[in-house]
Amino acid sequence: MNRPAGTAGYAEAAAELAVQYEEVTFEQVHRELLHLFPGAPSTVLDFGAGTGRDAAALAALGHRVVAAEPTEELRRIGQRIHADSDIRWVDDALPEAAAVTASEERFDLVLLTAVWMHLADRERLLAMAALARLLAPAGRVMLSLRHGPVPPGRRMFDVPADETVALADRHGLTLLTHVTRPDLHARPGVTWTLLAFERTGAGEG
Repeated sequence: MNRPAGTAGYAEAAAELAVQYEEVTFEQVHRELLHLFPGAPSTVLDFGAGTGRDAAALAALGHRVVAAEPTEELRRIGQRIHADSDIRWVDDALPEAAAVTASEERFDLVLLTAVWMHLADRERLLAMAALARLLAPAGRVMLSLRHGPVPPGRRMFDVPADETVALADRHGLTLLTHVTRPDLHARPGVTWTLLAFERTGAGEG
C-alpha cells in the first residue's frame, strides 16, 4: 500500500493511538481556540481526522463535517466508534488534498490537529496553497504544531510557528491567535503551538 510519508508509524499503532485520541475531549484539545470556532452551522473539514473525535463533536454541534484521514486503520476505527455521527469520511492527505479539492467544496473551517509537523518543507508550501483554495471567504484554519522528541518510526519536523505564520500570510491568511501550551498527555519534552488564521485576501494563489 502506498501511504503518504507523513503517516509513517500510524497504521501499526492505530489501536493504541485510538485509545490515546479518545481519552481526551474536543473541548480539552481546543480549549484555547474554542471562541474562534463557528457558532452557526458551517462546513468543516477535519484534515488528519484520526478516529474522528473532533469531527464527531463538531457534527454534534450541527456542522456539516468532512473527515479526511489517510491512514485506513484509523479511518476504520473512527467509522466504527463514531458510526452514529453525521460525518462524511474521505481518504485524503496533504499536500495534494486531491479528493477534497476534486469535490470543489469550500469550507468555513479547516482543522489540522497534529498534522502540519508531518509535512516536509516543500510539502508545507504546497499544502498551504491547497488550504487557501479550500477556504470559503472569511474561512478559518486552525492548526497545532508539536515540538519535542519524535516517537520511533514517525516522521516529524520541528516547524517554527513564525515560518507557518509567514507562509499563511503569503496566501491571504491572517493570524488570529498564537498560543503555546504543555502536552495534554504529559509526555516528557513535548509542547504544542496552536495557531488560528482567517482568510482575508486572495494571496499568491
